[in-house]
Amino acid sequence: MIANAKYISILGAGESGVGAALLAKKEGYRVFVSDLNQIKPEFKKELIDNEIKFEEGKHDFVRILASDFVIKSPGIPDKVLIIKELKDQGTPIISEIEFASWYTKATIVAITGSNGKTTTTVLTHHLLSRGGHDVGVAGNLGYSLARMVAQEDHDFLVVEVSSFQLDDIKDFKPHIAVIVNITPDHLDRYNYNMEEYIASKMRITLNQDEDDFFIYNLEDPILQKEVEKNNIKAKVLGFTTRDQPNEGAYINEENKIEITLNNHETMTIDELALQGRHNVHNSMAAALSAKLLKIRKESIRDSLANFDSLEHRLEPVLDIHGIEFVNDSKATNVNSTYFALESMRKPTIWIVGGVDKGNDYSQLSELVKDKVKAIVCLGSENAKIHAEFDGHIENIVETNSMDDAVKMAYQLGSKGETVLLSPACASFDLFQNYEDRGRQFKQAVRKL
Repeated sequence: MIANAKYISILGAGESGVGAALLAKKEGYRVFVSDLNQIKPEFKKELIDNEIKFEEGKHDFVRILASDFVIKSPGIPDKVLIIKELKDQGTPIISEIEFASWYTKATIVAITGSNGKTTTTVLTHHLLSRGGHDVGVAGNLGYSLARMVAQEDHDFLVVEVSSFQLDDIKDFKPHIAVIVNITPDHLDRYNYNMEEYIASKMRITLNQDEDDFFIYNLEDPILQKEVEKNNIKAKVLGFTTRDQPNEGAYINEENKIEITLNNHETMTIDELALQGRHNVHNSMAAALSAKLLKIRKESIRDSLANFDSLEHRLEPVLDIHGIEFVNDSKATNVNSTYFALESMRKPTIWIVGGVDKGNDYSQLSELVKDKVKAIVCLGSENAKIHAEFDGHIENIVETNSMDDAVKMAYQLGSKGETVLLSPACASFDLFQNYEDRGRQFKQAVRKL
């Protein structure tokens, strides 16, 4: 907390910025919100209704530079002029999750990773809620953490945090910190330097002490290296589908998840609602967190078995004449699509493409040869897809709309096969976002 601060500015008026503004107003700060873009009507109404001063389409440098400290929304990079000037004059800049953490006494479980963090976050919340805890879920999904703290604080908070949010923490201290994996993503924000991105993710454990826990993926070579070289003060627990760790979660000889903690109490989990190796990892991380927070073994088992899949994440849509349609629109990078293809158990017609983020499709080559019957390209940047898979996959076709992509995939499919939308790309060429892309996929399937 910053002593004697009274006047603050908040840069960005999306969910994060408006949530921070509501909490700041509640805590007695003089608040000014500034957004270089136009503010969405629903957020503007909240600011007006709560008598919070704001501007849009510009930054009032004089007013912002007079702030005691500034809360920066995660989408704003450090290279913009107002941030540079604030740093030059020494004004503290913090993230919204940092600010929110000052005003909650909740036990925080913070979860990050390049892929799977949303599923792990929602699954952890499900386990704690079903286990009887008073728990909220917030952060980089749904409600911002600041809004949650301002409106309905809880005994426990499960928070999805991004690298952008972690960049501007100072004292943020989760009791349990989880990193599900680290693979290249968002490198344009980190000077195309993987080490900077990794360092950002590892900040999740920056302020933890010996009474806290750090849970990570033992199969991730980057995380293995980081755990070895970082002086992590928290108690470290790993999860893996391979060798048994001294403490943590693993797959035993009977192909069941087994959790072992230092009290030598073990629990075995043999039924998961979510399938695929990546979801086994997500389930292990969530189960470890729940066990550390005293959720009963029986409750954890039942909750993992009855969890519904999330929208746009390997979401079953329909079965039409024996052809299964699966919506994995959230797969916006190659690593996410790798996990999706790996989980396929039937010959697959793969819908892929969009705005390329520097993709290296060679990582998928062996999986595609083994799993994929045909490829339906969707979007305009498909040269890399052809370069990697022409000559290996007989049918690679081009489409420019979701309706055409779904119709073509259906024509290429046969009974007992799967049509998988897993684009491995951003969505902004043809869609508003990955949610819009996934919903259009589902609508197109229903029209068949």
